[in-house]
Amino acid sequence: QVQLVESGGGLVQAGGSLRLSCKASGNIFSIKVIAWYRQAPGSQRESVASITIAGRTNYADSVKGRFTISREVAKNTVTVFLQMNNLKPEDTADYYCYISTTQRDYWGQGTQVTVSS
Repeated sequence: QVQLVESGGGLVQAGGSLRLSCKASGNIFSIKVIAWYRQAPGSQRESVASITIAGRTNYADSVKGRFTISREVAKNTVTVFLQMNNLKPEDTADYYCYISTTQRDYWGQGTQVTVSS
């Protein structure tokens, strides 16, 4: 079992920055990939960025150069950060942390990001 806790999000003006965090605990040795997805109203959920436990990253084209995903591994936890810079109104969405393990997948409850123009 893996437990995850999301934090971050909020309201920011266009051009501003926010940082999301996803902290995983429990059976962290089963984790393969941690990712951030987002879902805007009326749209499908889409992948934003992902990072493997080894540190390999992947980004959606729409966020390349603006978002950075990173991870911090401690003794019993793994925390993944999504640093979002130069935010645009089209980045407005609910952001979800996703963890893929060797046994099952986990989703966070979501955190809202609103970018005003």
